[in-house]
Amino acid sequence: MSFEKYSAMCPVVAILRGITPAEMLDVCEVLYEAGIRVLEVPLNSPDACESIRLAAEKYHANGSMLIGAGTVLSVEDVNSVAAVGGKFIISPDTNCEVIRETKRLGLTSIPGFFTPTEGFTALRAGADYLKLFPAGVNGIGYIKDLQAVIKAPMLAVGGVNAGNIPEFLKLCKGVGIGSALYKPGKSLAEIKETAIAMVQAACK
Repeated sequence: MSFEKYSAMCPVVAILRGITPAEMLDVCEVLYEAGIRVLEVPLNSPDACESIRLAAEKYHANGSMLIGAGTVLSVEDVNSVAAVGGKFIISPDTNCEVIRETKRLGLTSIPGFFTPTEGFTALRAGADYLKLFPAGVNGIGYIKDLQAVIKAPMLAVGGVNAGNIPEFLKLCKGVGIGSALYKPGKSLAEIKETAIAMVQAACK
């Protein structure tokens, strides 16, 4: 199950920060119906590994969605995610120990970076993708400047919305959408409506 395959189906990564195990499968289902195929559960969510386990058991079994973790800060976190079936590791920073452990376990490594130095450091440690965060601060021009020297697939996260998704996807392999898509208390109908708009923007 490759991140590349699922992100090619739909380049929108749903970041479900704050989700609970009790609502995980219902939210997954409406996101799937909207066309999203990659889900990230940040580890600072309540009982995050249980949410990952529930979704991985259901969706990895039939190959319909790919589930992984975000806000992964330590080697111990990586092992916890792998133990419950998560398939990719996303971090807010460039942590070479986290990257190496992710690759040792056969998972996809997507560390956060902002500068060329961080990007090259991550790649030398074995990163598969680079997550530019925050992406919206300096805009598309900054990504173009980075890509003049960094020849690696990037995800744009932070400041991405339905209005600017097409611009980011001209340069990036995917975009991560967090609170604009999901936040605690948002109804399933609202989540689905927003997800459909994001997917339509991504597939223009």
